[in-house]
Amino acid sequence: MNNNRNFLIERDYKSMLDYLNIIKNKLKWVVLIFLTIFIVATIYSLTRPNIYTAEAILKVSQPNNNILESPLGSEFGGSKSDRFIANEIETMRNITIRKKVAQEIIDTFKVKGQKDDFSLILNKKYFSDEEPTLKQDKSIAGVLNNIVKIEQKKGLDFIQITAESPSPYEAALFVNAYADVYREFNLADTRKQVTRVKEFLYNQKENKYQDLLAAENKYKLYQLKDGTIQLDEQARSLISTMTTLESKINATAIDKTIASETLIQLKNELKKNDASLSKYLESKATEPYLINLQKQIAEIEAQRDFALLNGTGSGKTKQNLKEFDDKLNTLKNKLKSSTDDYQTTLLTSSPQDIKEISRQIFEQEVKYNSLAASHKELLNYLKQYEERFDELPEASIDLARMERERISSEKIYLLLEEKYQEALINEQSTEGNVLVLNYAEIPTAPSSPNRMRIILIGLVLGAVLGIGFAIVSDQMDKSVKSPEDIENKDMELLGWIPEIQDFGEPPLKELIVLKKNDNVSTDAFKSLRTMLRYSRIDKESKMILITSSAPSEGKTLVSANLAGSYALAKNKTVLIDCDLRKPRVHNLFNQERVPGFTDYLVAKASYEEITRSAPIEDLFFIPAGTIPPNPTEILDSKGMKSFLARLAKDFDTVILDSPPLTTLADSLILSNLVDETILVARAYSTELDLLTKSVAMLKKLERPTFGGVLLNGFNLTRNYGSYYYKYAYSYKHNGSSNGKAKVIEKEIEKAEV
Repeated sequence: MNNNRNFLIERDYKSMLDYLNIIKNKLKWVVLIFLTIFIVATIYSLTRPNIYTAEAILKVSQPNNNILESPLGSEFGGSKSDRFIANEIETMRNITIRKKVAQEIIDTFKVKGQKDDFSLILNKKYFSDEEPTLKQDKSIAGVLNNIVKIEQKKGLDFIQITAESPSPYEAALFVNAYADVYREFNLADTRKQVTRVKEFLYNQKENKYQDLLAAENKYKLYQLKDGTIQLDEQARSLISTMTTLESKINATAIDKTIASETLIQLKNELKKNDASLSKYLESKATEPYLINLQKQIAEIEAQRDFALLNGTGSGKTKQNLKEFDDKLNTLKNKLKSSTDDYQTTLLTSSPQDIKEISRQIFEQEVKYNSLAASHKELLNYLKQYEERFDELPEASIDLARMERERISSEKIYLLLEEKYQEALINEQSTEGNVLVLNYAEIPTAPSSPNRMRIILIGLVLGAVLGIGFAIVSDQMDKSVKSPEDIENKDMELLGWIPEIQDFGEPPLKELIVLKKNDNVSTDAFKSLRTMLRYSRIDKESKMILITSSAPSEGKTLVSANLAGSYALAKNKTVLIDCDLRKPRVHNLFNQERVPGFTDYLVAKASYEEITRSAPIEDLFFIPAGTIPPNPTEILDSKGMKSFLARLAKDFDTVILDSPPLTTLADSLILSNLVDETILVARAYSTELDLLTKSVAMLKKLERPTFGGVLLNGFNLTRNYGSYYYKYAYSYKHNGSSNGKAKVIEKEIEKAEV
């Protein structure tokens, strides 16, 4: 460092070099964080088990007659198809479906029996030699909820089922079991209407079969008992006619029951959307005009059937049948025209997804009413035949009644069997709206982890977090880092001492000024000496106090080297150790602490005994001496003032080393006794708030002697890099210090000339 003032351009922003310097200063932490994250990521990628992914694709078609939960579904966003697919997905996620899937998986496990092909459905004993056990269905259902994903594929009518597992076979099993269970569930839901009809017919068929067996047994027993009784031709003809009529009545009753069951289902479905519309349809279907037409049709059909039963195939009978058919066609056309008009008027203002079910309900209402009318008319005709039946001879009436019961049961059973077979075929031919496009195949390669990607992410994340930590910690660090940190707080800055990397050899290793003249640290103390020499305009500062805000900020090092710098300039200088708590000055010169100035003040040592010469010409030092129990009272005594006055007469410069300012009152007392007080702050260590508080304390004294802050241990390269210097070897005060800086600069220029 030289005495020339090299000032470079100042700036208030951080360049890339500034950030590079921050990273370099925190390089140890950056590397540690980077290596930690990178190693963790590498270990994780290498130890994580392989995960296999299997998927299946289902095509789900919306049923033509399906009624959505909301008739105005499109008002809530998304198409009807999207809402339908969303409903199906939620159905698949339901606990009922998951339990069925879990049971399917359990059944497969029991059949296969290879535990090595399974992983997630087993309770593994990691710290035991016991064999893994199968989980309960509820636990497996919970596993399915976590690892099976069900999603609509790209907004289409396709559902994708995906599962992940450490076992490739298990992943495929999860997906395929889900696809099968859902397909069967959907198929059963689609067939529910025809299935109910089939089950009803089956139960009726079984009941009638038992009735038939009972009737036949009863008839056989009667014949065995009274085999001599025989029915005449008239009785047989009457029984044949009545059983045929009863068969028609039973068939009509069955059709009426089926229509009623279908109507109930349709009405329940419509009530989910509009209950009032269901009642309105029922009232319209029972309009007097429609009921009257249905009654007329039922009467003519009954007359036609009666004519067929009693006809002989003559031309007159054929003519009557033709007349009946013509009347029926006319009445049916009127009924159809009327129902079409009602439906057109009724459904004009209905939403599109309501129209179809409304049409079906109306048609079923009309059909049910027609069947009810026909059933009633047929019962009336049967009543007429029963009156004739009761007129049979008493000897043969019991046999006739049993014959009639047997034949009637046989015909109704055959009718129910026929209808049951039709319903069974209808059920099997009813297809669901779910098609499994492709089942999951057992994956041959793992889908995760992507080990290289994890390692690369660890590498990038480690670098980012390491650099981020360096920058954030630098921003959060509230210590003094540079001279402008001091100036920004409106504190006087005397200068800075560079960070000392290479101390000398013992015993005088901390006396930096003893080194060769081109040493940077030595020049820094010389520049400080020059600055202090001309810092006061009225007179030169002869007695200088060196203190600090907190311990370990280098005030003793600064005191000794500043005193040495004055001595090298041919100033007779004395350094006195006024730190009566932890004195160090005697250690710098490798001498004893006693006797010192405290011994002189209590008359236990002479002035000459305590004043010791240093290895530098014109430099003397006085150690602290015996540590008293009351250091503050000693420093604030009249004897101390007299002692300092004598030193001021005998020496050109007196440097006082004192204890930290914020912990003790000693330095404040001494500051009132000197010409100038220098507050030492250590770069990267002294808290800025603590430094500000210390300056405020010094300025509030009755006789303020605060001269400024000296920044110690400042690393220029650390703050500003190798190729940019914000501050050169001397520090330039800005022009805001009441003109003081300009006066000092002029005085320095004169001295240099």
